Amino acid sequence: MHLIDPNAHTRRAFLRRSGQLAMAGTALPFALNLAAMGEAAAQAAPDDDYKALVCVFLFGGCDHANTVVAHDDWNYGEYSRIRLPAVSGGIAIAREDLAATVLNPTTPLPDGRRFALHPSLKALADIFNRDGRMAVQLNVGPLIVPLTRKQYDDGNRKLYPVPPKLFSHNDQQSTWQAFSSEGVSVGWGGSIGDLMLSRNSNSLFTCISVAGNAVLLSGETALQYQVSTGGAVRIQSVSGSVYDSWPVKEAMAQLISQKRGHLLENAYSTVVQRSVALESTVNGAISPAFAQGIFPSTHFGNQLSMVARLIRGRSAIGARRQVFFVSLGGFDLHDHLTVGHAKQLKELSEALAAFQTQMASQGVADKVTCFTASDFGRTLSNNGDGSDHGWGNHHFVMGGAVKGRQFYGTPPVMSINDDPKLWGYEGHVGQGRLIPTTSVDQYGATLAKWFGVPDAGLADIFPNLKNFGGAANGVSYPKDIGFMG
Repeated sequence: MHLIDPNAHTRRAFLRRSGQLAMAGTALPFALNLAAMGEAAAQAAPDDDYKALVCVFLFGGCDHANTVVAHDDWNYGEYSRIRLPAVSGGIAIAREDLAATVLNPTTPLPDGRRFALHPSLKALADIFNRDGRMAVQLNVGPLIVPLTRKQYDDGNRKLYPVPPKLFSHNDQQSTWQAFSSEGVSVGWGGSIGDLMLSRNSNSLFTCISVAGNAVLLSGETALQYQVSTGGAVRIQSVSGSVYDSWPVKEAMAQLISQKRGHLLENAYSTVVQRSVALESTVNGAISPAFAQGIFPSTHFGNQLSMVARLIRGRSAIGARRQVFFVSLGGFDLHDHLTVGHAKQLKELSEALAAFQTQMASQGVADKVTCFTASDFGRTLSNNGDGSDHGWGNHHFVMGGAVKGRQFYGTPPVMSINDDPKLWGYEGHVGQGRLIPTTSVDQYGATLAKWFGVPDAGLADIFPNLKNFGGAANGVSYPKDIGFMG
């Protein structure tokens, strides 16, 4: 039997292992509230000192080429030639269908490059063009170091490391959220939360998921609190009758309130009691519900509605800094892409537009920033009526503090030619799978800096950030991309 190392059983280690247990599949929100056992005291701050990040994760790998569509003559021609028009059995969007979603940045892209959004993203195109409160980040994805196609092909992973298990759904979802393959227990949103616990009078409400368990929100001490689209998740055995028997309910309440001799049993009882108490706190903060019609009646719309209600009730739950997680699935479209993608993007666009309107109505539009993320982009080449797993992707950043109506990053060339001699830094690794020219570390660090993380803290949260900050092979890699005001 292995001897127990007392140094491995500090409070910090205990919290980390508790978070790992939560990752293993427990669905009860009270199992994710262990951070409350050492809740930090709130610091004095102005009433308007509030900021929130909202991660919108698009599960399945959103197709980048049909989301942000090349629109200048040459690149649209290549896009249509490679993907084939939908009327001919391909997946390219007809150029005339993009007329209402052409993006008009305040600073034109070099070489006459133009882009439009998918026709289903009309509401987001309006936020970009009319309101100037959205930016497009081009070709972002997990990177350890700046990488060229030649370096990728070299195979020397000590000199030219690549993220683990590329093109795998679970692993790249984890890499986007926590910089390692499936099984990692601390994400960068949770690490940001670790630094912000003292800003909130109740640290349990620092990291909140409305979409189930998400490693993004798990920190060393800031663990995620989960709510449903209807509010706090109830523990039925102590919140209502059990088998229509109130005596059973009373017995359950007595059981969880008893002091225990065993440390872990006592901690578990404490956490259950907190969960019961917090149910009324959360549900009181989000009441009353929004009037019908503000948010679309979709599951994703209901998630964003709940985030908006929690933000509105931030004073009641004592929150000044919050990181939220919502998600929309259905993007793994190896076939039927033209129909399925349009449906999912419409749901995304309408809900995000409603959320932005609601933030403006609450007077916190400049204090709340939404950003999208996904497993990966997809191949530029089609496989019939769909596309396959890729790497780099295009994403959106939305909010009043965003330096909007701009593109950030490097526009990719429209090509699936596999000859690396024809590619500079902005190459691909076959079938038009983009090698990212902006790393997730840069993307996340730019958001975290706006959120209030000091420069010294950025290096601890984003492990690969030290490898960026200059130029490589003709491409700029700033630590701060610049899309936040």
